[in-house]
Amino acid sequence: MPIRKSSKITNSRGFSLMELMIAVAIVGIVSTLAYPSYQSYIADSKRSVAQSDLLAFAAQLERHKLANFSYAGAAQEGGDTGTPAIFLSHSPASEVASNKAYNLTIDALTGGGTAYRIKAQPLVTSQGALFYYSDGRKAWDQNADGALSAAEFCWRC
Repeated sequence: MPIRKSSKITNSRGFSLMELMIAVAIVGIVSTLAYPSYQSYIADSKRSVAQSDLLAFAAQLERHKLANFSYAGAAQEGGDTGTPAIFLSHSPASEVASNKAYNLTIDALTGGGTAYRIKAQPLVTSQGALFYYSDGRKAWDQNADGALSAAEFCWRC
């Protein structure tokens, strides 16, 4: 008995609309889950660079103190606070100012020029500022409320 072949031959090429819609939906779901994680990673890496720049800024302040016996006059135009004259005023300091993510400033000078607090203020207001004190304390205004609590005196909180 001979084998009967179907008279209907289907020639399928490419994807059906349903298969394409399923693939797009999967890509959409994966991207919505991955994007916030990616943004968090970018913010963490910029914060790490700002921390490094704050430490380099602190080293420049120490050099200034060795030469002048005080931290006073380290800001622009010989001022005590504000934009630094002895270090770049932006982070990442390794890049051009147009790529800056943080503004670096001398935030406070106390004790007649014997102590300082420097600040890295992010350009994105939802992120909190980083602080470094002349006595080695580090702070991160993690909730960006403008006030530092005892729990925020660390950079890796």
